[in-house]
Amino acid sequence: MTIRNVVLVHGAFADGSGWRGVYDQLTAEGYRVAVVQNSTLSLAGDVAATHQVLGGLDGPAVLVGHSYGGAVITEAGNHPNVAALAYIAAFVPDDGESVGTLIADPPPGTPVPPILPPQDGLLFLDRAGFAAAFAADVPEKLAAFMADSQVGLGVDALNGAVSEPAWRTKPSWYLVTTDDQMIPPPAQRAMSERAKAAVTETPASHAVFVSQPAVVAQLIKEAASAES
Repeated sequence: MTIRNVVLVHGAFADGSGWRGVYDQLTAEGYRVAVVQNSTLSLAGDVAATHQVLGGLDGPAVLVGHSYGGAVITEAGNHPNVAALAYIAAFVPDDGESVGTLIADPPPGTPVPPILPPQDGLLFLDRAGFAAAFAADVPEKLAAFMADSQVGLGVDALNGAVSEPAWRTKPSWYLVTTDDQMIPPPAQRAMSERAKAAVTETPASHAVFVSQPAVVAQLIKEAASAES
């Protein structure tokens, strides 16, 4: 039988409500879906929040992370209830790496996300550039709402280093978003290749979990079926 539990971990500048479309797709097909509301203040805190959800499950799960959430699931995925990892346009750090180190030296010509200087230890995206960088294929009014409802990313979360990457021992899947202006597609491909992930590509913005929930759900279902 296919694994029936799915745990969704959001990334930076967003919250768990962005997963609604994916949640609806999966629950309609009988999956038990839990959404982690991680604070994105520190990697350790977000891993703890994810472990709390995983610990309440009745069986194995696919653990899913978007963007910075990829760092969270890379560390939290060592939990015994995690059977597979699914990265959605996400960072995939190795031992000792953080999101901060992975974005430190972008190649020349790479789009630079409109991240504002930190305020009280938190990072935000410039509202004026949010839609183009994060949600170019999301309806205009929804993208504006997402820009105005941003959750700040803690500098401690940005710099939180992974100590034991779960993808070294757990099978993984990766959805590359080829129109991404936050994490360049070549970087996504390099990280997914390093993790030996099963890769699917789709023309979408970084906010693919909002704009193409059916595509995201399909990747998760493939991970669940493969690890039955």
